[in-house]
Amino acid sequence: MTGARRHTEPLDVHLIALRYGETGPEVLLSRRAGDVYAAGCWHLVSGHLDGPWEDMITALVRETREEAGIVVDPADVRAAVTVHHRSPAGGARIGVFFEVKRWDGIPQVMEHQVCDAMEWFALDNLPEPMVAYCRAGLDAYRAGARMAVHFQKPGDPIAYEPAVDRLVLVPGPGNPGAVPPEVRAFAEQAVGRITDWTDVSWARAESRVWKADGAEGGTWYVKIHQNDRFHRREVTALRGWVPGLGPAAPRLVAADPTQRAVVLTAVGGRSLHGAVHSPEQQRLVFHHIGQLAAAIHTSAPSRPAAGPLPLEKLDRHLNAARPHLAPGDEEFIRVTAKTASTLPAAPDVVPTHGDFQPRNLRWDTATGSLYVIDFERAEWGLAVRDFVRLSDTWHGRPDLLQAVMDGYGRPFTPEEEAQLTILSVLDSVSGISYGAAHGDPELVERGLRALARLRAAQRP
Repeated sequence: MTGARRHTEPLDVHLIALRYGETGPEVLLSRRAGDVYAAGCWHLVSGHLDGPWEDMITALVRETREEAGIVVDPADVRAAVTVHHRSPAGGARIGVFFEVKRWDGIPQVMEHQVCDAMEWFALDNLPEPMVAYCRAGLDAYRAGARMAVHFQKPGDPIAYEPAVDRLVLVPGPGNPGAVPPEVRAFAEQAVGRITDWTDVSWARAESRVWKADGAEGGTWYVKIHQNDRFHRREVTALRGWVPGLGPAAPRLVAADPTQRAVVLTAVGGRSLHGAVHSPEQQRLVFHHIGQLAAAIHTSAPSRPAAGPLPLEKLDRHLNAARPHLAPGDEEFIRVTAKTASTLPAAPDVVPTHGDFQPRNLRWDTATGSLYVIDFERAEWGLAVRDFVRLSDTWHGRPDLLQAVMDGYGRPFTPEEEAQLTILSVLDSVSGISYGAAHGDPELVERGLRALARLRAAQRP
């Protein structure tokens, strides 16, 4: 013990009573009134333990009945977050916040001498003024933390003010979705306090993406790239030609090359990956896909091609993919690759997305708008490069191919048809190789399916 005094903080219990309203989860708050601390401020139903003989759960159930007139079964109480708090006057305490979603009765003001209102508020739109201590507990809860420190300084207001927000979240152990502290600090420096973090990464170890909701409104996406090359590609595209796409693509808010991190604005719609639409709606979506591809390819002036189609990695990818190939696949792959030398000189290159597929396309049915995300494979290349991972989606559906071409404004040239076949074969082998090495059966299956389709198309 290094201090002159031992800590003897009191223990508070706080009720996070939740219900689901028309716009999402709502929390029950009461407004303090009379000759009490923080009169006029909104606060959770809360109170102290009556003595050493009363446990936390018993105290919460009792305080809830006394203040709000509802009965909570102890079995329905769930631990939410613990906050070590110090007030502006210097007094410290431990606040234990509990989540409850079931009870008997209708909440109402029971102690009129210390409370003059009780209402439900959207969890993402809390009222003002609100006790900073209580707001800290709710912000920590919304962020998914299990523990936090909220030490206010002398002169700080009792009511919550964003400019003097003292909340510090304590990360938990072994949580794969936890946001690294340095990434959290980088994002909050860019957009302000973030109260809700949702891990939306794909099911791959290298992918780290979080949806971040701000304390004062607004939603962003925070992404850590798996390598420096992907980080440079996405940042270069987002700073260069992507702004020309308008609202169809996210905007870069901040980038940190040291952490390979970016903060991006959110776009609308839902992913086309796994989406089900009527045939008529599909044709509309694919028409928009063609229009968006044209917008990408004309977002900057074209450049002279740097050289022939890329074949330098074929042998390496084939070695890894070979155990998964069907009889005749390797011969087909090598024969197709050789045709690259017979093609005319490559045309000019244009900005390409590089991973233009349903997973990275979002469709808003209400507005009929299409959005594209994930530019970490963006680079200058042949225009048909962006149709490689889409060609599987229109297989057997000439109406969808026609919708794409109508939206794009022109059909493929014969040279582009040949380039598309070669690039599709190379992409299939690369996908099988990567999927096999990284335990991603979806990539392996997609590559094998594409190879089977391409071989069938080449047969007399």
